[in-house]
Order: sequence, then structure tokens, then C-alpha cells
Amino acid sequence: MALPPPDPQFVLRGTSAAIHTLHFSCGGQEPDVPVLFSGSENGFIHVWNLKTHRVNTALDGHGRKSVYCVETMGGNNRLLSQGRDQRICLWDLAEGRTSVTDSVFTEHVGFCRCSLAKVAQGRWLMATAAKGLDEVQVLELPSKTSVCTLKPEVGAKLGMPMCLKLWQLSCGSQPLLLAGYEDGSVVLWNVTMGKALSQLVCHQEPVMSLDFDSEKAKGISGSSEKVLRIWSLNEQQNLQVYRTHQLVNAGISDITIRPDKKILATAGWDHRIRIFGWKKLKPLAVLDYHTATVHCVSFSDHRSPRERLLAAGSKDHRISVWAIYTQT
Repeated sequence: MALPPPDPQFVLRGTSAAIHTLHFSCGGQEPDVPVLFSGSENGFIHVWNLKTHRVNTALDGHGRKSVYCVETMGGNNRLLSQGRDQRICLWDLAEGRTSVTDSVFTEHVGFCRCSLAKVAQGRWLMATAAKGLDEVQVLELPSKTSVCTLKPEVGAKLGMPMCLKLWQLSCGSQPLLLAGYEDGSVVLWNVTMGKALSQLVCHQEPVMSLDFDSEKAKGISGSSEKVLRIWSLNEQQNLQVYRTHQLVNAGISDITIRPDKKILATAGWDHRIRIFGWKKLKPLAVLDYHTATVHCVSFSDHRSPRERLLAAGSKDHRISVWAIYTQT
């Protein structure tokens, strides 16, 4: 008999606003206490101590405009955040500092989260939706040098980019970008050449979220529809539909594959978090705690599988934290 879904291990309260993004940082050089970063609709970024379940620091750098992306850049002290003020901020949190050290003005008005990929020690690529309605800009950080602007072909009515996933198979290989667009398409871009390699219409509605497993060359996307679409990338770098999974309720805000590629989690408009096996997309659990839309889900990168956590952030101002399938 299947076990009933667990309750959250703990719940973090006190942001006094909807949570739009979450990011764990557990793998620092020192055996430091794992932290969870959250970005809220009121413009604050909270740094949570996962031992005390309290806020260590509250960062205010986006003029009280919603924060919808937070990422660390090698350790807990270098942070990147993106907000509705059309700015991407770089933070230095070492030695208790709470200062923005640099920022990029994107001129993009949508909700598309930027995507980061480390390309060398101290060097990152960042893809972000650009000023042009259907354009994606790729910059190198921390220099802010423009690498390329990815523009669809003339006449291709893709609409705005909605979600981005930048990755590099190995050091020295060409970086690639997956972008989900307003028209329901997923497009694979070669960043170095600045050109589209493949396009696949995955949804009839805008692609709200996607994630990609570069080891299996397989990805997954969700939209406002009642469907998850799994697609694969063949050796000719063509995208093709691999599988479709029907959902009970419509609307996926966020999808994330756990770092060990065993399971994935979805954030639902129906207030629920759903867990699936990644190999066959077998439904494993429905986590029912929140009282409003779940906006984001994030897995921790704890080195020990027993300590791995899943966090979900919701419109109900709460962050639920779960220990789920930690032994697999």
C-alpha cells in the first residue's frame, strides 16, 4: 500500500508577501550552515538559516518591486537577483555585507527568470529576456560583456521568452540555451553562433517553466494547460516530443529536476506540489499544504542524500520545506 504523503518538515513564515523564487545553497567550501534564499513580491530577498528556521538577513535592492529570481555564484556570499524593477543585481554578502556591487538594466517588462551557467572559474554566462519583445540577451559576468542577442527569424511569431535554461555539456564545449516562448514553442539556441538549432511546439499556451537534464538529453515543460510535455534532444540537436503526461488540474508555475536526476517537482496553480519519478514520469506524491498558488519549487544540493530537502514558495506568503524520497 502506498504511504500517505508526508507533512512539511517545517514551514517558514514572516516574509509578509507572496514568494516568487527560492534557491538553496548548501555546498559551500566550509561546512557552513545550509541557507535558503527567497525572493518576495514586496521586493525583499530573505536569507534563511535552515537550522534555526529564521531569517539571517533581509536584502532590499529592487525598490520594493517583486523579486522573481535569486541565484548564488559560487558560495553563499555572491548573489544574483532579478526584479520587476527591470534590474539584475549582483550582491556581495561576505563579512555581513548587504550591498549591491553591480547591476544590469534589462529593460524587459515580463516575468522571465534569467539563467546562469558557470563557464570557467569566476566566469559566468547569463541569459536574460531583452528589450526587444522576442529577444534574449546573453552576457558574460562579472564583466557584463555582451556575448550575443538571440533573435528569432523574421516572421517567426514566438512572442516573448517566458523561461530560459542555459547549460554547457563540458568545459570547452559550446554553451546552449533552451527558451520557452509565449506561443508554446521551445527553441534550442547555439549561444556561440547566435542561431536557433531546433524548434518544437510543445504547448498551445505560453511555456511557463521548463527544466532540462543534459545527461539524458531530455527536458520537461509546463504551461497553463493540464499537460506536462517531455521532450528529447537527438544527436542532430533536434527537439522531439518524447512523452505527454495529463494533469488533474491545469496550471504549472515551476518545474525542477532534482540534482541527482531521480525525481522532479512541479508547482501548481491548484496549490499543490507534485512529485514524479524522472525516468518514467511516474506520479509519486501530491503534497497538499498551501492555501494559494505555488509559485516556485527548489531542491537543495546537500551532499548527503539523507539531508536533501525540497522547498516550495506560495502566494500564501509561506515556504514549506519537505524531506522527500531522500533515501533513493
